[in-house]
Amino acid sequence: MPKFSEVKQLDHAQLEADLLAWWAEHGIFERSIANREGAESFTFYEGPPTANGKPGVHHVLARTIKDSFCRYKAMAGYQVERKAGWDTHGLPVEIEVEKKLGLKSREDIHKLGIAQYNAACKASVGEYTGLWNDLTRKMGYWVDLDDPYVTYDNNYIESVWWLLKQLWDKGLIYKGHKIHWYSPGTGTVLSSH
Repeated sequence: MPKFSEVKQLDHAQLEADLLAWWAEHGIFERSIANREGAESFTFYEGPPTANGKPGVHHVLARTIKDSFCRYKAMAGYQVERKAGWDTHGLPVEIEVEKKLGLKSREDIHKLGIAQYNAACKASVGEYTGLWNDLTRKMGYWVDLDDPYVTYDNNYIESVWWLLKQLWDKGLIYKGHKIHWYSPGTGTVLSSH
């Protein structure tokens, strides 16, 4: 009969570190994919977080839910490839850069120059990826962090345009009218609406 050592005081931080080290040492995530080579595929591309903001507890909740579907499919025998991603477009990125550069209006952006503004936005999006990757690993959220898709990559942008063209050709895109939330400060419609 195997004997187990008595634990008088549980050290959660050390337990977490030991488990994560064991997973990394034995390539558990990678093996969960490789062991199902040839099985029916279930591919998961994360709806990416904005990489220029710090992660919060709400991200842990959302990622836990996402991961539960992937783990269920893996346990059901599917080969589940999971690809991380970074959202690098939109208002959160622009607002962060405008604060850093002290820009107060669209005119300030034009004075700075669109190319320089875009470069600043692109540079800012990776600012917190270290924190995101650390959180991702610590919560046991299995996703390929080494080869993420990034929405400012031309291949990604061109694939979105290609998809929009397919929808247009099928008559699924049309002009309509509805009321949207609008930000007078940024001069744009809010994308979530």
